[in-house]
Amino acid sequence: MADNLPSEFDVVVIGTGLPESIIAAACARSGQRVLHVDSRNYYGGNWASFSFSGFLSWIKENQQKTDIDECEDWRKLILENEEVISLSKKDKTIQYVEDFCFGDQDSAEDVEEAGALPKLPVFGASGAEGAAQESKKECPPEEGALLGAESREPDKAAGTEPASAMEGNDTEVTSENDSSQNTALDESSLELGKTEAAPSETPAQEPKKVTYCQIVREGRRFNIDLVSKLLYSRGLLIDLLIKSNVSRYAEFKNATRILAFREGKVEQVPCSRADVFNSRQLTMVEKRMLMKFLTFCLDYEQHPDEYQDYKNSTFAQFLSTRKLTPSLQHFILHSIAMVSETDCSTLEGLQATKKFLQCLGRYGNTPFLFPLYGQGEIPQCFCRLCAVFGGIYCLRHPVQCLVVDKESGRCKAIVDHFGQRISANYFIVEDSYLSESVCTNVCYRQISRAVLITDQSVLNTDSEQQVSILMVPPVDVGKPAVCVIELCSSTMTCMKDTYLVHLTCPSTKTAREDLEPVVQKLFNLNTEKETENEELEKPRVLWAVYFNMRDSSGIDRNSYVGLPSNVYVCSGPDPALGNDCAVKQAETIFQEMFPTEEFCPPPPNPEDIIYDEDEIAPEDTGFGNSPETKPESSSEESSSRGTTAVKKEDNEK
Repeated sequence: MADNLPSEFDVVVIGTGLPESIIAAACARSGQRVLHVDSRNYYGGNWASFSFSGFLSWIKENQQKTDIDECEDWRKLILENEEVISLSKKDKTIQYVEDFCFGDQDSAEDVEEAGALPKLPVFGASGAEGAAQESKKECPPEEGALLGAESREPDKAAGTEPASAMEGNDTEVTSENDSSQNTALDESSLELGKTEAAPSETPAQEPKKVTYCQIVREGRRFNIDLVSKLLYSRGLLIDLLIKSNVSRYAEFKNATRILAFREGKVEQVPCSRADVFNSRQLTMVEKRMLMKFLTFCLDYEQHPDEYQDYKNSTFAQFLSTRKLTPSLQHFILHSIAMVSETDCSTLEGLQATKKFLQCLGRYGNTPFLFPLYGQGEIPQCFCRLCAVFGGIYCLRHPVQCLVVDKESGRCKAIVDHFGQRISANYFIVEDSYLSESVCTNVCYRQISRAVLITDQSVLNTDSEQQVSILMVPPVDVGKPAVCVIELCSSTMTCMKDTYLVHLTCPSTKTAREDLEPVVQKLFNLNTEKETENEELEKPRVLWAVYFNMRDSSGIDRNSYVGLPSNVYVCSGPDPALGNDCAVKQAETIFQEMFPTEEFCPPPPNPEDIIYDEDEIAPEDTGFGNSPETKPESSSEESSSRGTTAVKKEDNEK
């Protein structure tokens, strides 16, 4: 409760998104007293992951947009020489939410989610576990139903503290029962699971019929991300996870293939040298062309004469001069560089291609990793580090206002929903908490998002356990390219015999208007039994949701009106595929607050800790007056369990 909170901290962080969580962890690690609060009842903000029932609750909340009741007595805490900056009581970052069920939704009205607790009030560690259905009516058994399947770990169903909530979220995945390649990060390495995906004997068989009733019952097997991203294997987030040792709290799976959509068909793109030479799609001449160009991109800075004349041209125009066939140009532009055909300059395209190539081979045949249980695990991992080093967490804890000293212009304190005044030196606020009066001059962009549950992959192969990324070129002139990420059940984000598909692009209209044309090209939306043969070959959509999310990245600090110098604003998710923007923002803010402190240093090795002689009782240590002792375990070791043993990376360049 608010009455039990200390009244003074060094840093108060409002919002539990990825940038805020990284800053909170960095501050706690450097010895600062951190209070981390969120008005929501789940971690992650717009970076969160939800079970299916939790996601339905989130949809309902954002369609209704209810107000938070205001405490009446908080103004008594404001002194004469102080003024307030009121914070927003409504989350206005999500708009135009539309969900569709392409099955018999009525049959699942009274179905209870397997393993759900009745009327559970708290959202789980990986997202919202909505209140269970009151009725206990069983779903009638159907062909292909997953009867008696175990639900996700019970410990993940509840908990409000990261240190305890994450305990229930054991990140070790047993590879004996999983046909996926799982990945665990540590100091400088990452080890793949030893069990390879077994080839399917009948890849062309008809997919099992999955009903909406089964999806509801197996809802705890879903972890649906609000924002769809992948981690570059040599990106800033991976480097930070390894450096800070936060990687021990999570596990990852390789993205197994890069796809392309060309001439109405989905096909796999060869990325690595081995893929190129084993590809049956390319002729020998094309293989030599592609390898020559990719080799050039790896050290293009050393050959400025080859691109100097095209600095003011688009990357697509530059590619057309490089003796590449149209199919190779398409692969490079949309599946390797993953850039816009009209807006990307030559230098930007070369940089993107080089980044892609540099990330190849570190942990797999593609540059990307995906965190098991969803993107929402990453903010929680940093929250856990903060909690380990003394950070205090409060969910369902709205903040009424920031208290500003009129003379100095600095923020002195916050007043929370319970009427308690809490002082601090620095304040971190997620953009969605700022009121309209502060954001008058801010011009926000939007991100169009869609999430689909389908019955098969967009490109069936011998192995069902694939994590795929597909960039679909613009459908019409003026439309953006659409990023499609398809997740299989071994990522712990969906139930068996289903796929979770995320679509993302910068908004031009509502999410449905932006993304539905792409969905119609790739998937079968027809619920009738009689469909054309062409539609039958496409994956069937079982359930879908569209929504627009605010993109507050890249906004200049001066755009916010009347913001005190010791208040820092963190943005929500950006539309980029990686997480570099969030990591850069977190490090920049931390260094502005504490320029002499290291950003997220590695935790100390218990064996290297040296205590003063007067702090050690000889009878407790057994070493007499020796100043050195080896503690039994560190606080981090006691809060971490089930981490996978790893070894040094052999192919580190």
